[in-house]
Amino acid sequence: MRLVRRDWVLGATVAALMLSGCATDEYSNIETGSVGEPLGVLGGSPSAEDVAQGRKFFGAGSYGLAEQHFRRAVEANPNSVSAWVGLAAYYDQLKRYDLADKAYQRALSLHGRQPLLLNNYGYHYLLRGNKGAARKILREAERKAPDDPAIQHNLALLENWSYADQFDGVPEKPRKFDRR
Repeated sequence: MRLVRRDWVLGATVAALMLSGCATDEYSNIETGSVGEPLGVLGGSPSAEDVAQGRKFFGAGSYGLAEQHFRRAVEANPNSVSAWVGLAAYYDQLKRYDLADKAYQRALSLHGRQPLLLNNYGYHYLLRGNKGAARKILREAERKAPDDPAIQHNLALLENWSYADQFDGVPEKPRKFDRR
């Protein structure tokens, strides 16, 4: 019981770090339109407001409300990297790794392989139990930002991660997803 509670607290902390880590990076406050022009800082577009609300609800553990805001942000601005990352984190919480993977792929296609985005994507693979993919992506993030504490934290988690602990000893069957 104690191990499960520790893992739950650790998971919740890391999830909060994932989203709070996004709050300090270069793509969290500025949204980009379809031709690359800035749409404004937080509060300056419906998408940005929904991303801020999604983060607030995600941090409070209200994942359903967070998902509504992230989805609305993606619909308002399909080029919002922050909205896609928030939606991906939500899907990770549901263990819908197939949908999270699609959302991360969209964010990566929009923003490139930036260190904090790679950090979140690496953590996504850690949650899936794919330590090899997680290590590869987190090492790439580390090469790009060697002193970033969030990346270092996830690398330390990777080395001490027990997949069985995350699922109370019974791992889920991997889900197949359509690669359209």
